[in-house]
Amino acid sequence: MANPYLPNWEYIPDGEPRVFGDRVYIYGSHDQAGSDLFCDYKLKVWSAAVDDLSRWTCHGVSFQTKTDSVRKADTDWTDKDLYAPDVVEKDGKYYLFAYIHESKGCVAVSDRPEGPFKLISTYKYPESLTGPISDGQFIDPGVLVDDDGRVYIYCGFLKSFMAELNPENMTEVIEGSYRENIIPSEKPHLFFEACSPRKVGDTYYMIYSPTPPHCSCLVYATSKSPTGPFEYRGVIVDSGFEYPDGNNHGSICKIRDQWYIFYHRMTNNSIMSRRGCVEKISMLPDGSIPQVEATSLGFEEALSPFSVTPADLACVLIGGAYITERNIFSRLITNITSGCVAGYKYYDFGTDFTDTPLRCFLKIRGCGSKGKVSLMLDDYQGEPIATGTIGLDDAIVTLDLKRITGRHAVFFRFEGDYVDNNLTQSFKNRTLCELEEFVFEI
Repeated sequence: MANPYLPNWEYIPDGEPRVFGDRVYIYGSHDQAGSDLFCDYKLKVWSAAVDDLSRWTCHGVSFQTKTDSVRKADTDWTDKDLYAPDVVEKDGKYYLFAYIHESKGCVAVSDRPEGPFKLISTYKYPESLTGPISDGQFIDPGVLVDDDGRVYIYCGFLKSFMAELNPENMTEVIEGSYRENIIPSEKPHLFFEACSPRKVGDTYYMIYSPTPPHCSCLVYATSKSPTGPFEYRGVIVDSGFEYPDGNNHGSICKIRDQWYIFYHRMTNNSIMSRRGCVEKISMLPDGSIPQVEATSLGFEEALSPFSVTPADLACVLIGGAYITERNIFSRLITNITSGCVAGYKYYDFGTDFTDTPLRCFLKIRGCGSKGKVSLMLDDYQGEPIATGTIGLDDAIVTLDLKRITGRHAVFFRFEGDYVDNNLTQSFKNRTLCELEEFVFEI
């Protein structure tokens, strides 16, 4: 399953991956396509078998703050939207920790990891407690159940904070356990938001998003104690590199013998319509995690050039082009103007060294402009290996190529068919076309 790994119509950002039994579950916020707001009032759960990450099952709504035609609200003190939850298992029960925008957050429980979750209560904490926790919101909660049964909750926006919870009820902050600035907001840590704790061996990891303009990154810090101090270790992934950027939120997860970083990317020319993505990562013996690229791969080792690639698998978008939802079935790249680049990483073209020619077919929606599209391998600033013509109307553009072998990134660069003299800037910025999909053929 390539990126994004969930169905096209599903927008699950802020993903917290958890393996329970023989399945991996993704818990996150729930965005709406084209919305001008982050998140909505419901949470959904998806899962896949650990030995088949190509088939994801939707378990439906697990918790919500508004009554609708299908389900009653799970909260009676607020109908505000739900942001960035987490779920942990303790003593055979599954606990959902919810952040409710501008309202007291809460904890809910289920006998099953997919829910539905039944409210226990809002967070409980000493009345004398001051600081970000005093309003009960517990922003973007990330929860750790340690090997000794102790439970810690990590939160924050602009400032990080944590507390230990009573493991008997999972809702009550233990007196004297509250700490602020566990991840400093100063260099090199630059904490912004999105705390996500994990324990690997005897090391505690905190995955989080650093301050703008770096908030499209997920970085990590480590400690030998759940209460810190945490040492900054580096960037894991940057979803805004050569791609429309915005905030990021996710975490690491080991599925069978492979480690992954779950994160999200932006669509619909917005920082609100976010879709879940995933990359394979390495956990080195010294506990470090080398930075990885944001790719089109998802759980795949390589993409097949001989299967149709939907345009929205692009992991590189340069020049103002963006992915948009045309309808529940269709996602395409729009706002393609002269100089825009769309890129896909990585394809395996095989090892056949025959001289059989190769062709690439692009399904283009015309926008009343003439131009050309060029194909480059591995470097979008490199020399094109083929060029085709973009017409005024919808068309299949054919690129004739020599045989390609091996593993490559594929880039398409679009150029307007304009003369250089007496052009207005508005004409240069006209939309050339929209890209729906493409495929290679021998």
